[in-house]
Formats: sequence, C-alpha cells, structure tokens
Amino acid sequence: MRVIGIDYGDSRIGIAMSDELGIIAGGLDTIENIGMNESVERIFELIISNKVGKVVVGFPKNMNNTKGKRAEITEQFIELLGANANSFEIIKWDERLSSVAATKTITAMGMGKKKKREKGRVDKIAAILILQGYLDSCKN
Repeated sequence: MRVIGIDYGDSRIGIAMSDELGIIAGGLDTIENIGMNESVERIFELIISNKVGKVVVGFPKNMNNTKGKRAEITEQFIELLGANANSFEIIKWDERLSSVAATKTITAMGMGKKKKREKGRVDKIAAILILQGYLDSCKN
C-alpha cells in the first residue's frame, strides 16, 4: 500500500509518496495552492491514480506544543480532505522544523541559493521528510 505525505502551505503544497512496500519516501509533486477546494481535488486525483491507502499530513504545532493559526488552517484542510476519505486513512504528523530541515538538506546537497529558492523544492523535500518520519516510526 502506498502512502502520501503532504506539506500544506499557503503558497504551495509539497507531496511525497512511498514505494509500494511503505519503506522509502520520494518526491511526487508540488501543487500551487490557489484554493483549498482546488488543492483537495488535485490531491484526490493523486490518491486515486496511485491507489493510496494512507495520507500523512504535516501538522505544524508551535515549539511549545500549542496550536497556532497555521495549525488551524491545516486542520481545515484535513477536514476537507477527510470529508470524502472513504478509501484512505488520514494521519496528522508533527512537522515542527520540517521546512528548516528541508532547507538544510538542500544546502547540504550543494545547491546554490538561487536553486534553493526554486518553486516547490523546499515544499517537496519537507513532504519527503514528513513522510519518511512517519514510515520510519512504523518500523519500530
């Protein structure tokens, strides 16, 4: 069963997908967030076409474990996504510092600042890190 990981952002949504065994996460897509309904429709297309059984959504808690405005917006997204989630399970996954880790990963890969800012690169890598964290937790 494949699993999709989502890094939901105001401008873009990074999407990662696992291999069929649910061991390794890889980048799948970056969606421009032109509206929550449109984004959910595009994600449903990916879920159906890839026969996804679980969707892991990065949940942005504050460092003190409270929920801020970003978490509230993400909860709205999860509710909309879950409204028609008959064939897949949705999992909230703590994503604190995933974008920071994604930026550090890009830097470690030797990409210059110009490439680092390429649309969607950080979002997609953040989604990979979110999904890989979830997949690794399932092994234990």
